[in-house]
Order: sequence, then structure tokens, then C-alpha cells
Amino acid sequence: MKVLITGGAGFLGSHLTDAFLARGDEVTILDVIGDLKIRQHLGNPRFQYVRESVFNTEILDGLVMRADLVYHMAAVVGVEHYVADPYEVLNVNINGTQNVLKAAYKHNRKVVMASTSEVYGRNPKIPFSEDDARVLGSTRVDRWCYSTSKAAAEHFCFAYHRLGLPVVVVRYFNVYGPRLDKLDVGRVITVFMGQVLRGDPVTVIGDGKQTRCFTYVEDAIRATVAAGLDPRAVGGLFNIGNDREFSILELAETMIRAAGSSSRITFVKQENVYGESYEDVPRRVPALARMHEILGVRAETSLEDGLRPTIEWFRAGNGR
Repeated sequence: MKVLITGGAGFLGSHLTDAFLARGDEVTILDVIGDLKIRQHLGNPRFQYVRESVFNTEILDGLVMRADLVYHMAAVVGVEHYVADPYEVLNVNINGTQNVLKAAYKHNRKVVMASTSEVYGRNPKIPFSEDDARVLGSTRVDRWCYSTSKAAAEHFCFAYHRLGLPVVVVRYFNVYGPRLDKLDVGRVITVFMGQVLRGDPVTVIGDGKQTRCFTYVEDAIRATVAAGLDPRAVGGLFNIGNDREFSILELAETMIRAAGSSSRITFVKQENVYGESYEDVPRRVPALARMHEILGVRAETSLEDGLRPTIEWFRAGNGR
């Protein structure tokens, strides 16, 4: 197959690139970033890197036309972006997705779109099933712009599906592993990672009782590949995750233990980190029946087993 991955030089996109090249497929990635996580493939004749944006519709159209399958992974992610630059989050995640869908519809190419557990917002119903309601805060609170942008992108996916485009949407739950972001920014694991590797205090927000389910990247990628290849997935919406729940305090303790770090835990107020425009979600747990039964994938990697190679990747000097 010929696979196009937008955002293919990033964390998830680079691992997806690995998976399809390992299958023997041809992979083209479209990405604006120069900090490549796919350098190891640059000499591979079955791999092409196009440094461009999904807003260059002429190049995007040509790449989609030549592909058999399109994965749309390009997005603006990270809490620091939600609260600092909501315009960029909304513009890239909504309008960029429309550009991909328009090209795919023109050439009738299947699209798998990467979405997020953030879509569920602060719905108190646990676990989150794919068709559960979204519960969000005020539009004046920038915290919710990422969730809204991804939900709008999903709406466009399903609107195009009604027009006949084969589409699959996957919602990721806290995926982690080697190549994850840069130290000290983005997701909780990379923030903690920088502190743990330096032996600094690990800053747990609030009381640390808020919970998340962490998914090792290899498990997430197996499900992502299946979403693109299994015809039963077309038109579907899938949670991609692990349903083992950890408090943020437990995560901090596990990371310190796995790294053999001298760090101690300290508690900080949320507003001191993100300001007044951020709301945390107390629990986030996926219902995984669709992933198990339709995609045929189960998350097999424990948190501690997944953290070890992640820690070693950062310890080797990556992600700085």
C-alpha cells in the first residue's frame, strides 16, 4: 500500500511510519516540523518526507491522490498551546482537517483521523463510551478549545462519511513512549520526566487524586493500523487506550521508582501552573469494547513496563 501520514514526523506519526514500513508498505509523511523523529528512514526508498503544511492545498492534493490510505495525525496539541494560542489550535485542528477531507473526498481515499479523549470533557460518567455526551465549560475558558477543535473535526469526518467518504475516527487516551514530546512541556509524563531525570521535585497539581489511563505507544499503534486496514472500522469511532486507572500521584511515584530517581513529590496549585483559564478533569477512563471486538487489539503493556524504555530514550539525551 501507499500510505500518507500528515503529522508523520511527530510522536504518534513516527511510530505509525515505523509500523507501515515494517509491513513493507510505502509511506509518505507531510509535516512542518524539522525536529524529525523519523531520521532513521530518510534513506529508505519506500519512504518520503515532504516538509510542508496541510494548508498547502496543492501539495496536499497531489499527495492524497497518490495514496491508498490517509492518516490525519497533524494537529496542535499540548496544554501550553490551549491556554497560550487558542487561535492556532482551532485553525489547524479544524481548518487543516477540512483540507485533508476535501482532498480525500475528491480522490475517494480512506481517512483515519486522530482525535482525543479530551472530546469527552468533564463528563462524570465513567467509563467514557464513544457515543457518550460531551460536557464542557464556557467558551470563554481557553482550556476547552482543543476539545472543541477535535470534536468539530470529528463532525466534519462524519459529515463527509455521509457523502460517501470512507472515514474512521480514533480517540487516544494518554499515549506515551519513546519520542514523546520534549522534556518539561506538553503532557504530564514529559513534565514529570524532566523533573525525575534531574532529581528535581516532581510537581503534582492539586492533591494528585485526579486519574488517567496511560497507553503505551506500541499498543496504540497496533490499534491505529487496524483502524486503517479493517473494513469493519469504516464509519466508526474508537477509543484507543488502556482502562487501567492511575492517579497522577501514582504516576509520579511510579516514574520516580522506574527511573531510580532521587526526586521527591511536591504539590502545587493548578492556577500557579496554568493560570485561571484551565480546568482539570477528575477522571478519564475509556470503554474499550469496540477496540477489542472490532479492531481486535488489547493494550498489553503495563505502565511500569512502558515507562522503562520511555525513560531510557529520554535519558539517552533525546527530547531536549
